[in-house]
Amino acid sequence: MIYLKLYFEFFKIGLFAIGGGMATIPFLRHLSETTGWFSLAFITDMIAISESTPGPIGINMATYAGYNVAGLFGGVLATLGMITPSVIIVTIVAGYLDRFRQSDLVNTAFSGLRPAVTALIAFAGYEIMKISVLNEALPTHTGLIERFNLTKMILFIVLFYLIRRLKKHPLVYIAASAVIGIAISL
Repeated sequence: MIYLKLYFEFFKIGLFAIGGGMATIPFLRHLSETTGWFSLAFITDMIAISESTPGPIGINMATYAGYNVAGLFGGVLATLGMITPSVIIVTIVAGYLDRFRQSDLVNTAFSGLRPAVTALIAFAGYEIMKISVLNEALPTHTGLIERFNLTKMILFIVLFYLIRRLKKHPLVYIAASAVIGIAISL
């Protein structure tokens, strides 16, 4: 039964995750809250691993989550669930591509979808920021400054600056962050 549920849940995520893998994060958060299959901190780990491995992030996250929940077969089914909607939609759209390309209705729909996808990705960034740089364990009445983990916030700011300034391959920043994380924990 868990296998069918995995497939169906990731089918729904794949169906509505318009805009790429980062748009899946709000859906994964909801899945975490409703099923208890993984924690919010686990989502951050999934993102880090999925960004570090070849392939689309959404597919990687589905595979990782499915594997974590139900082993190898769970990873395969979650991945298949995630890609099935895309295969179906692309197959249908490919047959009518010329008609869709010229449609004012489709163009208007996409102009509405773009801000929605941007909002989903921005919210995902906000959620990741909360998990990554805030001291979530502190009481809510704690002051704003105390809620930030200063070490992680400095690392975030420095990396953000370097990413914008140096424009190196993302693996450089991922590897550097891992090394810094290990050094900080020692």
